[in-house]
Amino acid sequence: MALSHDPLWPRGGDWPAFDASADAVLLGVPTWRTSLSATGAHATPAAVREALRRYSPTLMGPPIVDLNEVLRIADAGDVHEPDGDEGVARATARVAELSAASRLLIALGGDNSLTYPVALGAGATGLITIDAHFDLRDGVSNGSPVRRLVEDAPTGTAIDPRRIVQIGIADFANSAAYAQRAADWGIRVITLDEVRRRGVADVVAEAVEVAGAGDAPRIHFDIDVDACDRAATPGCPASVPGGFAADELRALVRGIAADPRVVSADIAEVDATADDEDGRTVRLAALCVLELLAALAGRA
Repeated sequence: MALSHDPLWPRGGDWPAFDASADAVLLGVPTWRTSLSATGAHATPAAVREALRRYSPTLMGPPIVDLNEVLRIADAGDVHEPDGDEGVARATARVAELSAASRLLIALGGDNSLTYPVALGAGATGLITIDAHFDLRDGVSNGSPVRRLVEDAPTGTAIDPRRIVQIGIADFANSAAYAQRAADWGIRVITLDEVRRRGVADVVAEAVEVAGAGDAPRIHFDIDVDACDRAATPGCPASVPGGFAADELRALVRGIAADPRVVSADIAEVDATADDEDGRTVRLAALCVLELLAALAGRA
């Protein structure tokens, strides 16, 4: 459906191609080939870019803020075929280049395997995930990026598991073996139930302090949309009933990304080809992009 045009109602997206530097840069990393469930997640970066045009880049405040006016936002296109060893190398190198030239790199997935090259390329020393799952599986898949960042990263770039915080881990979505692995490694796990008991602000404060500890901290932020309730995210193959509501996810995203130690983020596990007719999952992913940008604009 064609969108209306109003010169007084600017739209999100349609940001210029990346040149030399920017405050925020979008990069498509359409991983999908190692997914544990059938997915068309490689179609998602383009779908999110299109969905962004449904929204205004304006914050109501007060004060009223137009993100397009206060931030230099650029789009660096997509990494070609980011799966496999060569694809990981391409994605890692591209992220490193863009991260060095921006304050916040936003990677559009793709399945959750993109978290590995994006965190590596951004030089992350800490990791925060919003996810129903641990992603600590053996092997190489969308279920293994956190383990790979701890165990398999090239020498000198592994993330200390004591600097990893996982928010939204859900009952009936994980095995006891991987829960024990997280505990043995010292990963800070904040379950879905704990978030709801404590509240978003308290959880955000702890997460950024744990992941952002140490010298020259650089936090990568993995936003796995399947942490949300399935009614809100039918386009996430692994989402379950009872997960985060859309507003809870958005509040977590803006709260975490407001910390200047967050230098990169990815949005993962949305399959645009499996979404509902109203596109609600892709639209939520697009809103997460805008929440990241709003957080960046609000940094002190």
